Amino acid sequence: QDLLRRTLLPLGTYHKTAIRQMAHDFGYPELAKKAESYEICFVPDNDYRGFLKRNVTGLEAKVNGGNFTDKSGKVLGQHKGYPFYTIGQRKGLDIALGKPAFVTAIDPDTNTIVLGEEDDLKGNEMQVAKINWIKYEGLTEGMEVLTKIRYKDKGAISNLHTYQSGVNVRFFENVKGITPGQSAVFYEGDDVIGGGIIQRSVQPFA
Repeated sequence: QDLLRRTLLPLGTYHKTAIRQMAHDFGYPELAKKAESYEICFVPDNDYRGFLKRNVTGLEAKVNGGNFTDKSGKVLGQHKGYPFYTIGQRKGLDIALGKPAFVTAIDPDTNTIVLGEEDDLKGNEMQVAKINWIKYEGLTEGMEVLTKIRYKDKGAISNLHTYQSGVNVRFFENVKGITPGQSAVFYEGDDVIGGGIIQRSVQPFA
């Protein structure tokens, strides 16, 4: 009866430990012990570069030979193709500049990878589109929220403002690694207000 009662309640009302215990009680001990997935769940080895190469015919030939540049646009060398790099990446760039270099921007349209210093990864503003509001019907201009820009991000206090069809997020302090294409989630305490897809970031405070 207890198991039946529990199956009738929404999954979101339970903690992870309770869900694992339920799986065990229902006769799925291996499922109860299953490790959590933090990466790309459909790529078993978490090697997304290899996944792309195996599944997109001719990808390497199409994108190989794009330019590495600095933030002023100066060409520093060539790379293997923009799909194989991520914002904040430092290792595996295969370019020697005499100092540590980080991927600070990616332009798919021109197949360009911008390299810079670690401080160049910081920003204090970003635009977010494809907004999905959950707690409220829409944006209250200037509302203060905690914004998270990646998994396990502790979040940063920010104000939200209307921006075209989306939201402009202004952080109270510089944050690192704002990445277009990733999700941004807005919190009010423990409540999720809404979220969307990051479109672009703005340079940090001087």
